[in-house]
Amino acid sequence: MTNGRSNREIAEELVISVKTVSVHVSNILAKLGAATRGEAAATAHRLRLFD
Repeated sequence: MTNGRSNREIAEELVISVKTVSVHVSNILAKLGAATRGEAAATAHRLRLFD
């Protein structure tokens, strides 16, 4: 997912705003029913959403 990167680091890498990253991360958390990035990563792993 983010490999432990902050919203700012993700924004810089993707050349988008920090606010946009924040919105996308919030949407991912909501869709996975997760409260934290770690919980989202665990859920995504369990659901085999990434290798």
